[in-house]
Amino acid sequence: MDNKMPGRDISMDDMINKFPLSSSLKKKKIVKINSKISFGGGNFPIISGPNTIENKNMIFRSCELLEKLNLKLLRAAIYKPLTFPYRSNKYFELGDKGIRILEEIKKNFDVILVSEIMEVSKIKVIKDFVDIFQIGARNMQNYSLLSEVAKINKPILLKRHFGCSLKDLLGASEYILLNKNNNVILCERGVSSAYTHKPTSRFILDIQAVPAIKDYSCLPIILDPSHACFWHKWVKDLALASMAVGSHGMMIEFHHDPRNSAVDPLQSLNFNEFSLLIKKLKKLSNYFKIKVV
Repeated sequence: MDNKMPGRDISMDDMINKFPLSSSLKKKKIVKINSKISFGGGNFPIISGPNTIENKNMIFRSCELLEKLNLKLLRAAIYKPLTFPYRSNKYFELGDKGIRILEEIKKNFDVILVSEIMEVSKIKVIKDFVDIFQIGARNMQNYSLLSEVAKINKPILLKRHFGCSLKDLLGASEYILLNKNNNVILCERGVSSAYTHKPTSRFILDIQAVPAIKDYSCLPIILDPSHACFWHKWVKDLALASMAVGSHGMMIEFHHDPRNSAVDPLQSLNFNEFSLLIKKLKKLSNYFKIKVV
């Protein structure tokens, strides 16, 4: 009798035969960014900044805030898979026009750039400026993109699609590992749910994904409470809960003028709210004997 178990929950057969490289049967992986920052290595990296780069002035202001808070990992997206194809003077992404700004950020600030890649053709265009490639939820199962970006041999942040199981997520990560790139960071960013507790919230944070991934996978996992709740007033509590549940890091959105941001104006914290959250996270991190970086 065939003992393979179909379905979306993870079986031992899955771990042995479907994603052996990312399963917990392998030694736990630490994704080292530099000598002081690593995911899964005892500190708590926070990737933060605006959802997308809008112009040079606003992203420089974001970099200055990171310097003030002694943080290094900057959200620096110039390509965005917006849900609808229509753009306006307010809602837009820079695209290739943002490449020059990425270059100027690297020249002026000591930050680590995390930027989303959506197309194979853009990998070589931005690879000299980007330190961590982000694969967004909508591209999680774009296997040709995963395989090609893996070959650059830079860390890859792989976001879980809001309709996919952890089994699907680990299957996607296997495409990267199979291409001999071991620097994979998983990201839980909210899933579709019957209830989200607010009319404007599209997703709900699957905080249970953290202990589950630790059981089933050797890869580090971080949480993105901003995208999960889609409401800035809830981000603080979900961020604190994310650290408490054992996440290996976090992604948080902030913006100097959140309600007028070009992308997702409801979820970003303002500079003051973000600064206060970092203060609370640093205080909580003392209890868990980890360092916010």
